[in-house]
Amino acid sequence: MNELTELSYALDTFYFLICGVLVMWMAAGFSMLEAGLVRSKNTAEILTKNIALFAIACTMYLLLGYYLMYSGDAGGILPNLGFLLGDDNTVAAVTAGSDDAPYYSMRADFFFQVVFVATAMSIVSGAVAERMKLWAFLAFAVVMTGVIYPVSGYWTWGGGWLAEVGFSDYAGSGIVHMAGAAAALAGVLVLGPRKGKYGKDGSIFAIPGANMPLATLGTFILWMGWFGFNGGSELKVSDVSSANNMAQVLVNTNAAAAGGVIAALILAKAWFRKADLTMALNGAIAGLVSITADPLSPSALGATLIGAFGGLLVVVSIVGLDKLKLDDPVGAISAHGVVGIWGVLAVPLSNDGASFGPQIIGIIGIFAWVFIASLVVWLIIKAIMGVRVSEEEEYEGVDLAECGLEAYPEFTVSKVHGGGGASGRTRSEGASQAQAAARS
Repeated sequence: MNELTELSYALDTFYFLICGVLVMWMAAGFSMLEAGLVRSKNTAEILTKNIALFAIACTMYLLLGYYLMYSGDAGGILPNLGFLLGDDNTVAAVTAGSDDAPYYSMRADFFFQVVFVATAMSIVSGAVAERMKLWAFLAFAVVMTGVIYPVSGYWTWGGGWLAEVGFSDYAGSGIVHMAGAAAALAGVLVLGPRKGKYGKDGSIFAIPGANMPLATLGTFILWMGWFGFNGGSELKVSDVSSANNMAQVLVNTNAAAAGGVIAALILAKAWFRKADLTMALNGAIAGLVSITADPLSPSALGATLIGAFGGLLVVVSIVGLDKLKLDDPVGAISAHGVVGIWGVLAVPLSNDGASFGPQIIGIIGIFAWVFIASLVVWLIIKAIMGVRVSEEEEYEGVDLAECGLEAYPEFTVSKVHGGGGASGRTRSEGASQAQAAARS
C-alpha cells in the first residue's frame, strides 16, 4: 500500500469507528426517552433492560449474528452455516490491509454493524414496558440479536435474495427500524395491555410518563446519534464524491427530523387542541426513520417533506393503535414500524434506481419473517417462564419486583400502619392517575 492508500484506509476506518460510536450513543437516547415516558415506579427496570440488551446484542452478534448475516451465498434465502464447522468464509476472515481486503478495517465494519443490531432490539424495549418480566425480555434479546435480525439482514445487506430483487434501504428504515417494530408488535400481542389502560366500554385512559425533560433529552441524543447512523452508511469518506455525499446525508437527516417535529406538533394542536410534547418527540423520531431508507437522493427540502409526512403519520398511527387496544407506552411501533414502512416506500420518489415493486416485496419479506419468528419465540418463552409480571407486581412497579430497587426512592410514600400495596404507590403514579382521570 502506498502512503496515499494507507491514509485513505486509516481515514475510512476512523470514520467508520466514530460513526459507530455515535450510533452506540443512541442506546443512551433510547434509555432516556423510554425512562421519561414510563411511570417512575418502572424506571430502574427499563434502564436495566436497555444496558443489558446492548451487552447481549454485542455478544450474540460477535458469537453468531455477524457470521449469519455475512456468510450466505449471493441471492440466497438461508445463511451459510459452514462457520459452525470451522469454515470461516465471511468478510471477517479477510486480513486487514491485504490485496483482497476492502478499503477499511473489517473490525471497524463489525463495530459499526453491531450497534445497529442493538438499535433494533432497543425498539422492542419501550413497546413492552411496564408489564414484562425482565428475564423473559432478555431471553428474547438473545434470539432476536443472534438469529432473527441477522437472517433478514443477510437477505438485504448481506447480499441475499432481497438484494438481488433490487430492494433499496440505505441505512435501515425497514431492515433495522421496521424489523424492531415487528418484533415489538409480536411481543405486545402476546403480552397484552397494561392494567387500567383500556376500559371495558372501549374507553382509553392516558398513562403519562414520569419525566418529560428526560424524554426530551433522549430524543435529542437520538437525533445526534442518527448522524452516525445515516452518515456512516455512506461507507466511505476519503474521496471528494463520498465526502460530499456524507454532507448531503447529514443535511437531509437533520432536515427530515425538523420536518417531523413541525408536522407532528401542528397536527397535535389541530387535533387535540394542545401542543403535545410526546407527539413532537415522536415526530422527530418519525422524521429520522422516514429519511433513513434514502438520506442521499432527496434535496434538503424534499427530505423535510418526507420527514413531515412521517411526523403526521406517527400521530395518526399512535391514536389508531390505541383504538385497536395495542398498548405501546412509548409509541415505538408507530414511530419505527408504520413510519419505517413509509420510509422504504418513499425511496423511489427521489431515487431513480429504485422502484416500488422491490420495495413492497422487501417490506413484506422482512416484516413477515421478523413478526412470525418473534411471535413463535415469545410464545415459547411464555410457555417456559411466562412473560408478564403479576398484577400486584405491575401495580407496585416492576422496579422493586424485578430489580429490587427504585429509581426515585425519595418519592416513595411512607407505609401507613403496616398498610398494603396501595400505600406503596409513588407520588408520580398518583399524579399520573389523576391526570388520566381528568383526560378521560
